[in-house]
Amino acid sequence: MNPPPALSGKSLGVIAPALRDVRAVVLDTDGVIIDSAKVHAAAWKTAFDAFLRDHPPEDPDQRRPFDTGDDYLRYVDGKSRLDGAAAFLASRGLDLPAETVRDVAADKERLFTERLREEGIDAYPGTVRLLRALRRDAMPLAAASASRHARELLTRAGVLGLFDALVDGGEAARLGLPGKPRPDLFLEAARRLGVPADRTAVVEDALAGVEAGRRGGFALVIGVDRTAGPDTPDGLLRHGAHIVVRDLGELIAGGAPT
Repeated sequence: MNPPPALSGKSLGVIAPALRDVRAVVLDTDGVIIDSAKVHAAAWKTAFDAFLRDHPPEDPDQRRPFDTGDDYLRYVDGKSRLDGAAAFLASRGLDLPAETVRDVAADKERLFTERLREEGIDAYPGTVRLLRALRRDAMPLAAASASRHARELLTRAGVLGLFDALVDGGEAARLGLPGKPRPDLFLEAARRLGVPADRTAVVEDALAGVEAGRRGGFALVIGVDRTAGPDTPDGLLRHGAHIVVRDLGELIAGGAPT
């Protein structure tokens, strides 16, 4: 493995101290780089609510609609479609054959694709500012995602060119990488950057993702709280984040991580 590149120092003065000791950064895609989490959540809600109406659980308390806040973060955020569908349906006491779970996941995929074409996608401005500052200092950057749409989403948002490497859901399937909270996706991204995990930062908004970062032995795990909920920062910290920010622009001088 080649040694991490020496940083030039041209932009380190505008980067928060937390990032100055790492030599590469791996970022999750949905909810960290691009504002697609709400599109994913809406597609999951439509798919799950339709399934629950047609196949109501025996326990009336389990028949409540999918919640795009708590249920999304707890069961599907950061996971592959199949893992997310299986986790949520199991949480409602439904013991379903694999084929049925795949059908629900496929319905979500169709709905997400339709919404994406109708609504488009944007990158978070604070994330773009941070990425540009890091690139000015030659910091190796990778995007990682369980989604097979990651390359398309990053391209549509106009930020694909800011990254030196991308490991998406298609690559993960090809390589047989297990999903989060296993760290394999992030470890593969760091490997492609040529920087060991213990010199690399991981940026994630999902509970499963920060847990993956901590399990992988990464030098710094940054949690991003996009929900601004009262319990979200504590949840991210409990699952493995070293620090939590609401926007990655806080990691540019003048903002302070919590």
